Amino acid sequence: MFVIMAVVFVLGYTAIALEHPLKVDKAASALLTGVLLWAIYILAADSILPNSAAFKEFMHENPHESYIDFIAHHEITFHLGEISQILFFLLGAMTIVEMVDSHEGFKLITDKIKTTNKIKLMWILSILTFFMSAALDNLTTTIVMVALLRKLIDRQQDRWFMAAMVVLAANAGGAWSPIGDVTTIMLWIGGQVTTVRIIVDVLLPSLATLIVPLLIVSFFYPKGNLDRPALSEKELLSNESITNFERRLLLIMGVTGLLFVPVFKTVTHLPPYLGMLFSLSIIWITTEILHRRHARGMRAQLLVSRVLKKVDTPTVLFFLGILTAVTALQSAGHLDLLAKTLDGMDIPDDQKIYFIDLIIGLLSAIVDNVPLVAGAMGMYDIAPAGSTGYEAFFMINGQFWEFLAYTAGTGGSILIIGSAAGVAAMGMENIDFIWYMKRISLLAMAGYFAGAAVYYLMFAL
Repeated sequence: MFVIMAVVFVLGYTAIALEHPLKVDKAASALLTGVLLWAIYILAADSILPNSAAFKEFMHENPHESYIDFIAHHEITFHLGEISQILFFLLGAMTIVEMVDSHEGFKLITDKIKTTNKIKLMWILSILTFFMSAALDNLTTTIVMVALLRKLIDRQQDRWFMAAMVVLAANAGGAWSPIGDVTTIMLWIGGQVTTVRIIVDVLLPSLATLIVPLLIVSFFYPKGNLDRPALSEKELLSNESITNFERRLLLIMGVTGLLFVPVFKTVTHLPPYLGMLFSLSIIWITTEILHRRHARGMRAQLLVSRVLKKVDTPTVLFFLGILTAVTALQSAGHLDLLAKTLDGMDIPDDQKIYFIDLIIGLLSAIVDNVPLVAGAMGMYDIAPAGSTGYEAFFMINGQFWEFLAYTAGTGGSILIIGSAAGVAAMGMENIDFIWYMKRISLLAMAGYFAGAAVYYLMFAL
C-alpha cells in the first residue's frame, strides 16, 4: 500500500497535467487524489505505521489510542491547521486584490505603463515582481501582478507568457528575502538563517535565476506590440461612478494592507493569515462606510459581499487538494524516505550538500517545497558555531541552509504546480500545464542552474 500511495499520487498528478485533453477541472483531480491518499493510508495503516517515529512517540504518550486515532485525530488535524492557514491567506489576498480591482485602483498603475512592446513590458513587469515579492511574498505578489496583466494584455497566449514570467520572477524574488517565500520564512523562524546574510548571500543567485530567462526570451521571443484589452460596457459605466479619490484610497489601502502582513507577523508572532484577515477586515469596514448610501445601485457591486463572488473558488479548492495529497505522503513517510535516500549518496562531503539541495529544488517542481524543507530541517540539526568540516555547512547561515532556501524557492518554477505562485497564476488565468511545460520549463531550468552556479562560484570555490 505504501507503493500504491505513490502510484495514486503520480496518476493524480498526471490528471492535473492533462486537464485540458481530459476536460476535467484540475481542482477535481487534486481533491480526489488528496482524499484517496488519506483513505489508502488509514486503511493500510497497520502495515505503514510501525516504522513511523511519530507514531511510536504518539503511542508512548497515548498508550490506549490506536493507529486510527493517530491518523484521524492527530495527523489530519495537524495538517489541516497548516493547510487552512495557507487557504485563508490565499482567500484574504485574492479578496483584497479583487476589491482594489473593482474600485479600479490598478488603473492608476496601468495608466503609467505606456509601452506595448512585448520585450520591454516583460522586463518591466519581471523586475517589478522580483522586488515586490521580496517585500510582500511570492504568492501575494503573483495574485496582484496577474490582476494587473488582465488590464494590460488582451490576447490570452501573450497573457499566459507574461504570467509565467511573473511566476519565475516572484519565486526568484522570494528566495532571497526572509519573508518572501514560505520556505525561507521557515528557515528564518527556525534560526537556520539570519536576515542580513540570506539577503547578501542569495540575492545574486536569485537575480541570475531571473535575468538568464529574460535574456533568452529577449533574443528568441517574437518581437512586436501587445494589444490592450478594450473596456467592457460595465467598466465604462463604472468609470462614471468611481472617483479618483476612491481609486487612490483602495489602491493605497490594498497595498498597505498586504505590506502590513509581514509586519503583523513580526510584531505579534501570529500566523500570517491573521494579518491578512485583519487587513481585509479594515478594507471591508471602510468600503461599507464608503458605499453605505448605495446598497442597491451600481455601487452595490463594490461591496465585499458582492466582490467575494468573483473570487476564484476553484483555485482555492485546487490548493486544498494538492496540499492534502502532499501531506498524506509526508505523514506516511514517503518524503522522509526520500530525504534519507538523498543523505545516503556516495559523494564527497564538500559536494554532497550542493547535490542534496539541487535535488530538493528539482523535486519541489513536483512536490510542494514546504514538506521537503521541513524534512530537511528535521534531518539535520543546526551545528554549533565554530564547527569544522562537514558540520560547518550546517551552522547558522551555513551553505546548506542558504542554498536550500535558494533551490527550494526557485525550483518550483520549473513546473507550474511546483510553487504556490504557479498554482495561483494557473488558477487565475487557467494556464495549461502542458503549454507551460513546453514553453517555460526549460527557461526556468536554465535560470535555476544559472543561479545555482553563481552561488557555487561565490562560496564553494
